[in-house]
Amino acid sequence: MGEVRVGPQDELRDGLYEAVAATADKTRHQEGNVMGAIRLASGEGAGTEASRSPMPEPRPEQGWRFAIDRGGTFTDLVGRSPAGQLVVRKVLSVQPQLPGDPAIGALKEVLQLEPDQPLPPGLVEEVRLGTTVATNALLERQLEPVLLLVNSGFADLPPIGDQHRPDIFALRIERPEPLAMRVIEVDARLAADGTELAPLQPGGTLESDLRRALADGYQ
Repeated sequence: MGEVRVGPQDELRDGLYEAVAATADKTRHQEGNVMGAIRLASGEGAGTEASRSPMPEPRPEQGWRFAIDRGGTFTDLVGRSPAGQLVVRKVLSVQPQLPGDPAIGALKEVLQLEPDQPLPPGLVEEVRLGTTVATNALLERQLEPVLLLVNSGFADLPPIGDQHRPDIFALRIERPEPLAMRVIEVDARLAADGTELAPLQPGGTLESDLRRALADGYQ
């Protein structure tokens, strides 16, 4: 028989086969370890009852737990009583005819409390609140005028921003409409560690600028 020569492509192919085989063996070994851990955690294969880890006891509920989602139109509330019963309420987010916050009103209604009655200690264990009101206000540009006080020399910080570009390869960058904002520079400065380098001077020009902004409707 003639001599068989092994070329570079054959060596590369054989090396790939060996790498794939080694990876498969390692994967099977890891899967075996994982399945063994699962069986041990579930109690399979344990020799005695004492070798099994006891499951933690559920923590008893101490009070009501509420999750509230406040949107621009509706506010949704889900409450869970200490006994585990779920209660759901859906109310309007804006109710001019009723005093106070509608979410608090719905919460007190579930707890059978009067609108002006404070929450008794221990009655509510947890309240989680999520809202899109601020996001909607930003998107719709329905915001109150903002007065920003910055260090002297940083008045152009709002239009510069963080140099973020939605399309990094765009030849013509279209910046979003800036928020309604007035900027006042102040002669004060803090170091990176919070040390006061230049104290704030509340009188003089700063006071007159703040009074002018207040008269113009900035709160």
